[in-house]
Amino acid sequence: MGLFSFLTQEIAIDLGTANTIIVQDNKIVVDEPSIVALNRRTGEVIAIGEKARQMHGKTHDKIVTVRPLRDGVIADFNAAELMIRGMIKMIKSKNQLFASSSLKMVVCIPSGSTEVEIRAVRDSSEHAGAREVYMVHEPMAAAIGIGIDVLAPEGNMIVDIGGGTTEIAVISLGGIVCNKSIRIAGDDFTDDIQEYMRHQHNIKIGDRTAEEIKLHVGSALSELDEPPENFIVRGPHQMTALPVEIPVTYQEIAHCLDKSLTKVEAAIIGVLEETPPELYADIFRNGIYLAGGGALLLGLSKRVAEKTNISVHVADDPLHAVARGTGISLKNIDKFTFLLR
Repeated sequence: MGLFSFLTQEIAIDLGTANTIIVQDNKIVVDEPSIVALNRRTGEVIAIGEKARQMHGKTHDKIVTVRPLRDGVIADFNAAELMIRGMIKMIKSKNQLFASSSLKMVVCIPSGSTEVEIRAVRDSSEHAGAREVYMVHEPMAAAIGIGIDVLAPEGNMIVDIGGGTTEIAVISLGGIVCNKSIRIAGDDFTDDIQEYMRHQHNIKIGDRTAEEIKLHVGSALSELDEPPENFIVRGPHQMTALPVEIPVTYQEIAHCLDKSLTKVEAAIIGVLEETPPELYADIFRNGIYLAGGGALLLGLSKRVAEKTNISVHVADDPLHAVARGTGISLKNIDKFTFLLR
């Protein structure tokens, strides 16, 4: 038994729609885009993560790039298993002892996951080599990663805007009191930008260019104290197919994201309406915490604060808050009773 425990390796996985992060010994050992490139005929893995992302939108008839997760849940079971297995292999190549070990895993899942979706995550993890699989809900992991004492008798509100879902939850005494998981998040912002560029500027752009626009001039407000410089977009004109260069302003992006952000705000208000009065008082005092890649959108915290009349705090490292919380959960499996087996 002693030898078995010695050979058990523990890892925490933030299995995200946009990025997958693996934590081992409180260190991020893998941080890669959630995408896999496969041989179209044989189904063999050609590339995983960043290498596969570079191929996305540039493949020929022998290679296909697949994003195994959609809206925060596994959409392609086979590709998800291959991706998890490949990312675990990245750790094994760095650590020889890891190769002969059994795996204990904590994986985070959206709070609105169905039994079927939870089983898909568990099965994918077990097929990728895990002997023990625990699961933690994303807003709970985000709260732990931010540094909130989730076991305290105090209400805290977390808004985690990821790639596929926005998770809103009120947490107290190690449990989720009320929550909402909506499928409006980073991917929808990217789609909004693509559609806007097509209708407004008659220019076709792909996912990667839309993502770059979001990163450089993505904004939730049309007036910012420190506005970013315009971003130059290059691509084919829809009518002539000739190349065009168009400067894009943050005001334009704020306008095109407005509809999606309004839905996120409505979901936050909806959860606040369901919150018991004592916990509402705690949230009013402590503020709302933003995590996930969407929290980096310029002016978002100010917009949410104006809408709710509650102060809003952005996590120090919003992209890694969920992963860090999943890693802490791994070290406290016995203490955290909210982990799902």
